[in-house]
Amino acid sequence: MQINRPPANVALIGFMGAGKTSVGRLVAENLGFEFLDTDELIQSRTGRTIADIFAKEGESAFRALEKQMVQELSAREKTVISTGGGLPTNADNLKALKSYALVVCLWASPEKIWERVRNQSHRPLLHDADPQKKIRELLAAREPFYKQADVLINTDLRSVREAAQQIALQFKLATRAKR
Repeated sequence: MQINRPPANVALIGFMGAGKTSVGRLVAENLGFEFLDTDELIQSRTGRTIADIFAKEGESAFRALEKQMVQELSAREKTVISTGGGLPTNADNLKALKSYALVVCLWASPEKIWERVRNQSHRPLLHDADPQKKIRELLAAREPFYKQADVLINTDLRSVREAAQQIALQFKLATRAKR
């Protein structure tokens, strides 16, 4: 890990089902930080579900809301930010996150992702005839963006606690190195 900025926050990126929310909550607890989920913030602000935004206005409208959220969160400190799976595919979002946070990608295999999300109806991108194929396609398309994270952690064989401990350690190392 080589970063040239003092991170004030932790931003979790990665595909749906990789563990961003469950791991993020535990990281926040471990560090004494606040936890925020960009998808939850968007839903609470708009009073609408993500599925509804996708259905009525399209993915581009949702991505615009994400971009606005990333900009607003730049003023925060001591926050663990869990992002939507497609958020880092916008280069401006990834650049902004890297300016104020240690960006950690949680990675999981397509098989593990499907195992984790197959019973979740609130995932608009999985409303597909072949959701497993859709997962593989989206994961492949997003992989180059995910790999730009400061830290990559595979969650296939790690418990939520192990992943959270690793992220907390990486954050402490990153902040210590910048003192």
